Amino acid sequence: MPKDNEVFSGPRHVAIIMDGNGRWAQQRGKVRLFGHHAGAKRVKEIVRACPDEGVKYLTIFAFSTENWKRTQTEVAGLMRLFRRYIQREAQDLHDEGVRVRFIGDRIKLDEKLVSLMDNLEMLTAHNDRVHLTIALNYGGRDEVTRAAQRLAYEVEQGRLSYKDVDAETLAKFLDTHVLPDPDLVIRTSGEARISNFLLWQSAYAEYEFVKTLWPDFTAQEFSKVLSNYGTRERRFGAVVA
Repeated sequence: MPKDNEVFSGPRHVAIIMDGNGRWAQQRGKVRLFGHHAGAKRVKEIVRACPDEGVKYLTIFAFSTENWKRTQTEVAGLMRLFRRYIQREAQDLHDEGVRVRFIGDRIKLDEKLVSLMDNLEMLTAHNDRVHLTIALNYGGRDEVTRAAQRLAYEVEQGRLSYKDVDAETLAKFLDTHVLPDPDLVIRTSGEARISNFLLWQSAYAEYEFVKTLWPDFTAQEFSKVLSNYGTRERRFGAVVA
C-alpha cells in the first residue's frame, strides 16, 4: 500500500464500466446491438492509449451476470460480437504486446466462445506491455461467492485451517488474484453506480463518473480523466497530521 499522503501522477490499474452503448444507438435510430459494435471499436482505441498514459492494467466490464435478463436477441447478438471480436483482434492484441485475461463464470458461456477465450489467453500469455482483463459473465457478488466456496473446500479437505482464513487468504481465491487492485474505476454514460463490478478489489479505488456514452469516450477524454486522478490525495483511511 502506498505511503500516507502520497500524491500519484496517474493510476497503474484502471477499470471501466463501459455503459451507454444501447442509448448511443437509440439516439441514432439504430438497434442496441449497433451501439455494442461501436463500443467494441472504442475498446481498441483505449487499450492502445494505455502505454502512453502509464496504465499497465486495464479491466473492462463486458457482460455481467445480470445481463442475461436482457432480450434473447440482444444477448445472442452480444455473444456473436464477443466471438467475432476475439477472432478479429487476437493477432493484433498479441502483436501489440497485450496480455489478455478473462474473469467471470464461464459455465453459462457456449463452448466455442470459451475455447476462443482460452486460446487468446494462451496466445498472449507472455506479453507484458498492457494487461487487458475482460469481465465476461462477471458479477462481484458471484465472484466472492465462488471464491468462498473454493476456500471452504480447501478447509473441508484439510489443506487450510479456518484459523488461517483472513482477507488476504480469500483474495487468493478471487478471479483477479494475479492482478493488483484497481486504482481508478471509470463509469461512462452518466450513471453513478458500480453495478456489482469488482466489489472486493475496489474498496480503496477512486471513482470517476463521466456523462459521455461509451462509444463516444475517446482516448483524449480518457487522458483527461487520468489527469484528474493525479490531483487526488490518497490516504487509504488515514488522517493527515
